[in-house]
Amino acid sequence: KVTELVLDNCRSSNGEIEGLNDSFKELEFLSMANVELTSLAKLPTLSKLRKLELSDNIISGGLEVLAERCPNLTYLNLSGNKIKDLGTVEALQNLKNLKSLDLFNCEITNLEDYRDSIFELLQQITYLDGFDQEDNEAPDSEDDDDEGDEDDDDEDEDEAGPPGEYEEEDDEDDGGSDLGEGEEEEE
Repeated sequence: KVTELVLDNCRSSNGEIEGLNDSFKELEFLSMANVELTSLAKLPTLSKLRKLELSDNIISGGLEVLAERCPNLTYLNLSGNKIKDLGTVEALQNLKNLKSLDLFNCEITNLEDYRDSIFELLQQITYLDGFDQEDNEAPDSEDDDDEGDEDDDDEDEDEAGPPGEYEEEDDEDDGGSDLGEGEEEEE
């Protein structure tokens, strides 16, 4: 009678996680963050599932499977996936109970009028990327960080880390790789 299952950082093979099957009838929360999922085609039917965490995978489409197999989803996190266009997200219209959708760090967020378009397309959702249409933060956000502070480029003195050990920007070729995704190290 498992109701919560966290499979973060497990490796999927051919789009499925070994052992995850239709026997998990009571599952209400499933987390499969960073498992290299490319597709949801092999997702089992989980009719009681309410929260699905799929961040940092390689999913680019096939979201219609969710409405068929997880019809009661209220929360869906697809941040950090390969979702590029509204057509892909349109498949979520059939998730009638969906209240919160996270697409942070997906290419689709670069579209002009991204937020307005998603709220128009998925009228059942209240929160997109943790905020409602009026930019109010979701009340039960599980991140305790001040996410709004990420845009500050000020170097605050009270930042975490050992004092006085700030790395200079021109001091990058010290052998360690602090490169973000998509950046290439100079040979």
